[in-house]
Amino acid sequence: MKTILYLAMTPNGYIARENDETPWSNEEWEHFSTVAKRVGNLIVGRKTFEIMSKDGDFQELGNPFTLVLSKQENDDPKFINSPEQAITLLKEKGFSEALVIGGGMTNSSFVQSGFVDEIHLDIEPFLFGKGVKLFADADFDLNLKLLKIKKISENTVQLQYKILK
Repeated sequence: MKTILYLAMTPNGYIARENDETPWSNEEWEHFSTVAKRVGNLIVGRKTFEIMSKDGDFQELGNPFTLVLSKQENDDPKFINSPEQAITLLKEKGFSEALVIGGGMTNSSFVQSGFVDEIHLDIEPFLFGKGVKLFADADFDLNLKLLKIKKISENTVQLQYKILK
């Protein structure tokens, strides 16, 4: 199964402001939405799930099959506790791709697990002095190969990387 880590971020590595606000452009959202609807599933962390639920983002994306990576106990079957469990469930559902979209702890968990094949980063024209980092502090090293640079709008570019394994 091909697993893509997809995020919007600032050039200095933040995926949200300290208050979890993400002032990304409409063009970035449209680009992400197209990918999310094509893949048909999302893997998110608990905090990202709560923010997207409150904002109505899942409905706007057509309610993709969503799994929530969380360490908190929850009887809801969409809540899972490991990247391995997420990938197994998506394979059982017949998906050929997985789309991991954050937050920082979820991103780190997935790259540490070795499941991520590609990283797609939409670089937006903002700089935050503080905020949520792309990756939570964790012990990993990745070698990347640049696959593509795509201009999404006048001020936003996407970098697509393959993880060299």
